[in-house]
Amino acid sequence: MVVLVAAALVLAPAGCRSRPGDARVRIGRAEWKVEIAADEASRRRGLGGRRQVPAGTGMLFIFPREAPRRFHMLDCHVPLDVAFISARGVIVDVRTMAVEPDPAHPATVYSSRRPARYALEVPAGELAAAGVKVGDLVELLGSARDAAKAAR
Repeated sequence: MVVLVAAALVLAPAGCRSRPGDARVRIGRAEWKVEIAADEASRRRGLGGRRQVPAGTGMLFIFPREAPRRFHMLDCHVPLDVAFISARGVIVDVRTMAVEPDPAHPATVYSSRRPARYALEVPAGELAAAGVKVGDLVELLGSARDAAKAAR
């Protein structure tokens, strides 16, 4: 069981209890401060309506179970990268999502090629700049780790 946990989603040691707002995601040496979207309403809203997403920030989508995921750019006004992440914490797909000509009616759907339990959205180009690729392990830190545990 311990070996499975080590090979699964990499969780930082519990130590101190995390505070709301200190959610972070680390992939390799890169780290993003994230907002959490762990319920239906927040996942539906996502980063919609934003005119900017500052560098080094993003949103972590947490789903109750692993399944193929479909994302679109509804009401998004900035291009985004999305990393689809398995329940074991392995990146299974990486996509760059473009701003739609009509953000109120997105035409493009970005589907994960394999089942995912999590998705990380960050400003477009940041995943490539950090060298993030399929197969990389993802580490959830602070309240991101807590939210992932609570969603099980």
